[in-house]
Formats: sequence, C-alpha cells, structure tokens
Amino acid sequence: MDALLSARSVAHFDLDAFFVSVECLKNPVLKGKPLIVGGGERGVVAACSYETRAFGVHSAMPMKLARRLCPQALVIGGDMENYSKYSQLVTEIIRSKVPVCEKASIDEFYIDLSGMDRFFGISKFTGELRKFITEETGLPISYALASNKLVSKVATNEVKPRGQLEIPFGMEKPYLAPLAVQKLPMVGKQTADLLRQMGVETVRVLSEIPMDMLANLFGKNGIDLWRKANGIDESPVVPYSEQKSISTENTFHSDTTDMTFLADELVRMTEKIAFELRQQDKVTGCVTVKVRYSNFDTVTKQATLAYTASDHVLLAKVKELFTQLYDRRLLVRLLGVRFTHLIPGNYQIDLFDDTQEMIRLYQSIDQVKRRFGNEFVRRAVGFVNSKYA
Repeated sequence: MDALLSARSVAHFDLDAFFVSVECLKNPVLKGKPLIVGGGERGVVAACSYETRAFGVHSAMPMKLARRLCPQALVIGGDMENYSKYSQLVTEIIRSKVPVCEKASIDEFYIDLSGMDRFFGISKFTGELRKFITEETGLPISYALASNKLVSKVATNEVKPRGQLEIPFGMEKPYLAPLAVQKLPMVGKQTADLLRQMGVETVRVLSEIPMDMLANLFGKNGIDLWRKANGIDESPVVPYSEQKSISTENTFHSDTTDMTFLADELVRMTEKIAFELRQQDKVTGCVTVKVRYSNFDTVTKQATLAYTASDHVLLAKVKELFTQLYDRRLLVRLLGVRFTHLIPGNYQIDLFDDTQEMIRLYQSIDQVKRRFGNEFVRRAVGFVNSKYA
C-alpha cells in the first residue's frame, strides 16, 4: 500500500470565492470590497467575498443575518448562467492539460498527476497550470499537491486565497495534526461538537484514539474519521465524464395527442430525475427532450442552462424544448427527458431568487419522497406555467 501511495500525486485546484471573482471580472470596481451574492431580504447567501467573511458571514446564511453582521456589504443578485460559463471554461483548460481530471464541484477540481515526474517536474507543472488558468480567465485559483485527495483538499482550503502548497509524501499526518478537527472534510458541526465534548479539538488528538473506540462511538463513520485523521485516503480521481447522464423515458400503451397527458408525463419524468440528481448531490448543465411519433420517427432537442437541480427551473426548460419539438401534431409513442453535463453540487448554488420558505419546501418534499417514494408528491399539471412549477 505504501508503494501505491508514494506513486500518487494528486492536486486539488479550487477557484477563490468563485461567484464573487466572476462578479469582479464583470465590474472591477467591486474588487477588495465586502460583497454578498444571494437572494433578496428573505433569501440566503450563495457566496461572499473574503472581506465579508471576516465579519462572520458565510454561504447558506439567511440574508437578514448576513446584512446585520456586515451592513456595509454590497449585495449582488447573482448570475448563475455566467458562473456556469466560466466554470466550463476552466474545466476545458484543465482537461486539455492533464491526463485525469475530476470536477468535484462548479469551482473545484482534482487532478491525478501520478507518474508525470518521468517527463517533467510535477511541482513546476502545477504552478504553471495555476498561472495559466488565471492568465486565460482572470480568475484567482489556489491549489495544493499531495499524495491523496483528502490532504490536497484540506491544504488548499488552508492556503486560500491565491495560495499554493505541496505536502511531501510521508508528511500527511504531521501536516494535518495541528489543525482543528472541523477542517477535515465531512466533519460537520454536530460531530465537531461531540468530539469537543470528549476533549478532542485537534486532528492530532483524534488520530491517537484507537480505531475500535471511534467505531464504537460513531459506527462506520468512526473508521472514516480515524483514516482521515491519519491522512489515509485511497479514493481515486474519477474522470469528469464518467457519469455522462441521468435519464428516463416512457413508451405509452396507446399512442396519443392528449396534451394534458403529455404535460403530466413531462412533469412526472422531470421531477423523478431531478430528485435523483439531488439525492446524488449533483446538478446538471444540459437538458434534452426526446419525442418518438407513432410512425417511429424520433426527434430530440437539447439546451444548456445554468447548473441546477431545481424542479421549477428544469421543468420550464423541458416544457420549452417540448414546445419547440412537437410541431407535427402526430400521435406520440414515447417521451424522454435526459440531463447531461453533470457535476457534484447542490441546490444552494441557484438560490439567488428563492426565499428561505422555498428552500425549506424543497427540503420537505425531498424528505417525504425519501420516506414514501418518488411518486408520493407530485406537481399538478395546472401549475406548470407558474414560477415554481
């Protein structure tokens, strides 16, 4: 195992305050100022500048609280379409330069550079790649290079913004040791509070607790905690294109031109795979609608859109594509909906116009679906034209 790990070189690249940085590209006057990207008074913070974070503001915080903490902050509504465009630009730059790239979210990437030292220095290459990305896009980006994804991600978070760092093989555990336990990925507030009650505040102390004891306390998560605290992570860098799509389609028992029925099917199918997206913590950047007529002619139409997993956004695009497609007024045999350009992400990134009530509604709907099944809660066809249809 040591030989395997020593052969690995994994870089984690993370765009600094991505949404804010894109806004500053559009309007350079905003640089260096406290900024909040998010919804209205009843919305949430989607992103904020480092100047604003100094006041305790963070993403997903209610806007009212954020404005109380930093009343001088400038609030920007957000432009998800523009953020998606810049994300794709950075993605294509990285994919053109490296052998294996995993797009971990809209603004972060893992790159497997293992074995590239045979051709040129990995340290020099990663530094030059960071410089090239900034020169080509104007966006600041940080990175760390280590023997695994866990350590490289933690290190990147520590050197942001505009930082770079290399953790030599064998130094993973000493590097992590002095850090607070909540710096480890997937250690949330509840787990951190429980560990603090046990007197465990640093990764060093956590790493010294026997694995069996952590397993008794936290179950399987306890074993994961022990491995993280000891800098162990064998998870591979998963190529970006591995999961290309998520889709569903339905061939009808009887061919039909019943528009109410077809609209209902589009709602059902879109909601079904949008829920699957959210369950997988993924978002889509491209929607395709498929129509097969009774004579077996099959037509499709697709469109890109800002990364999302929101039913009401996806339904609007699906309806628009179907309207453009269905112009022959023939009997329909089959309908299909497909989402592509999938990346890890969550509902939060497109909440610029939504209220906390709408966020809670989505969370409640998904909770009911997880408990009782995907078909238990459905939108009525009559609401397809509304904002949140």
